[in-house]
Amino acid sequence: MYKTPCRRLSGFVGVHVKQKLLQNAPQSNQTFSCLIQLHRRDPSTWLTYQHLNFLKRLYVTKKGSELHQRAIPKQSHIMNTVDEKDDSLETEVERISAINPLMPDSVSQPDFVAAKLQPKLSTPQPAMEKKTFPERTASQAEACSVEPPHIYVETEEVRQARLDRQWKQLKLDLSELPDIYSRLSKIKLTALVVITAAAGFSMAPVPFDPINFVVSSLGTGLASCAANTINQYFEVPFDSNMNRTKNRPLVRGQISPLHAVSFALACGVPGVALLTLAVNPLTGFLGALNIFLYTCCYTPLKRLSITNTWIGALVGAIPPVMGWTAATGCVDPGALLLGGFLYSWQFPHFNALSWNLREDYSRGGYRMMSVTHPSMCKRVALRHSLALIGLSTMAPVLDVTTWTFPVISLPINLYISYLAFRFYQKGDRNSARKLFFCSLWHLPMLLLLALTCKKYNRGGEDSGPAPLTVPAN
Repeated sequence: MYKTPCRRLSGFVGVHVKQKLLQNAPQSNQTFSCLIQLHRRDPSTWLTYQHLNFLKRLYVTKKGSELHQRAIPKQSHIMNTVDEKDDSLETEVERISAINPLMPDSVSQPDFVAAKLQPKLSTPQPAMEKKTFPERTASQAEACSVEPPHIYVETEEVRQARLDRQWKQLKLDLSELPDIYSRLSKIKLTALVVITAAAGFSMAPVPFDPINFVVSSLGTGLASCAANTINQYFEVPFDSNMNRTKNRPLVRGQISPLHAVSFALACGVPGVALLTLAVNPLTGFLGALNIFLYTCCYTPLKRLSITNTWIGALVGAIPPVMGWTAATGCVDPGALLLGGFLYSWQFPHFNALSWNLREDYSRGGYRMMSVTHPSMCKRVALRHSLALIGLSTMAPVLDVTTWTFPVISLPINLYISYLAFRFYQKGDRNSARKLFFCSLWHLPMLLLLALTCKKYNRGGEDSGPAPLTVPAN
């Protein structure tokens, strides 16, 4: 449109504007002053360089030394393939029926449609391509007719695995109940509790009563079963994270929680009632107190503070006191001495055990000394191992044993103290394992030596052994 170069056009326009301004100088001065005042009052109406540049880019483009107007291209209508087809052809295509791959008669219909579509929709193709299409279609149809249907057949192993992953009703085998109950009650720990209670009963300076001994041992065992079952009921989500406890009955779902709680009630209520009514109320109170301390204090404190170890040691020290009170009906210094033996013995025993299970306890979220305070764990184990020597010396002072007991118990007390000292120095798995296995035979040996050196009369007069009190040599 514009054939004149930019320089000539701008010069021509400038000369023309200058002549007009010289002719109308007075009028133009007034007009310019009005325009200046108008623009000063309203700066938004100013025409800037950016406006001109934008208009230039929008409507005008420069090629070489000429200006050309750029028009916005008009979008052309894009014809679809369906629009270019003939109406009659579309009608024929719509009338094609569904092709069944299993029926051989339906193969001829696509040949007929392809023969009609080819001359109208595309350029002529070679004759070889026309022949291969029906052959390929026929081979596909023949393969589809020969291929068996894809039906998934579930095997018995896959079905059983799928059913195991689903929620299902818990089926309990009655033949497995004794084993489940023994693991719920921690039968080995319960046996240790009963042995210590029996030792406390036998160490009492009174004549031995076999019926009272059996009843008190049975009540103590039932109370221990109830406490251990409730402990496992509370710790199911945490026991599942530990290798040591992941095979417990409640974790594996071998027994329902309601069944476990019912078993705990069936053991705890008769046990406490038996100790209270058949033995004496003091022993029954100590049994109920021990269940409370173990389930409501020790169990939740395992995830809160390391003081759970001291609470657990107190729980373990009560059974020999229960045996003493079952025989005498009162708490004497001898009962407290036997409780002190159990209290101090548990620290080297449990600290050495927990040292090799630190990863498990940490995974389960339990705050044990071996996990959070390893140096304190070793120091406390050594301290209470040495305390066993002092407690053995206090036994003849309190007229519980003769002076022979501190002498004959000194070798085993020195040996466990030596292992505790090595555990304190090294702090490795080997030293912890040796200390733990030593503690397993140390306590029965210590109680047996105390029984052999028992004093039968507090006044110091030897009235002869009571029946069934001292085991035969």
